[in-house]
Amino acid sequence: MLTNSLPKIRYSLDMIQEEVRCFLQKGKVSCHQPLYILCQCFPLRDWDLIVNELEQSGFLLRDRISELVPQKEWAND
Repeated sequence: MLTNSLPKIRYSLDMIQEEVRCFLQKGKVSCHQPLYILCQCFPLRDWDLIVNELEQSGFLLRDRISELVPQKEWAND
């Protein structure tokens, strides 16, 4: 029996940070918003993986995006 499920991607903290930098540059999110707002930007099927990686790295979903991607790393908000 074959399944049509897509393989899940392994998200590293670096990958998440890079994606968030792109979201900031595109204006999809603000540095002052909490991390849980990112669930609107990442594919829903991957959200649990992202949350797990963030939590393993010491981040809480109530933390600000600016804590994940420090200000020196992005040009403007």
